[in-house]
Amino acid sequence: MSQQLIKRTHNLRNELDTLKKYYLTHEPPKNKSDKNFFLMVKERTNPIYQTLERWEEEALHLVKQRIVDVHPQQITSTKENMELLLLHSFYIDVKRKRYMELNHSIHYVFDQLLRDLSK
Repeated sequence: MSQQLIKRTHNLRNELDTLKKYYLTHEPPKNKSDKNFFLMVKERTNPIYQTLERWEEEALHLVKQRIVDVHPQQITSTKENMELLLLHSFYIDVKRKRYMELNHSIHYVFDQLLRDLSK
């Protein structure tokens, strides 16, 4: 299970970096209720949401077994923060400072988890 979690964590880190690039290089949509834009966002983010769901389950399982030294609340918060960033990245509706704080927080937990799993 831990190899699968390592792979998922790396994939999510890559997605996080891609989302950040999108956030930094795009303008907010002119119309936030544009159906085509919504469908594009949904198509791009659905696989990430699914990966994130499995990541949380696997990470919490290892936390409960005390295999990793991460608090369960950190896992849950990281999932919630990434879900927020998924939308903020496309709708660009949060200040840059807040975006970067969320991004950094998610990276911190991903890195901590990977460090513990590589021991």
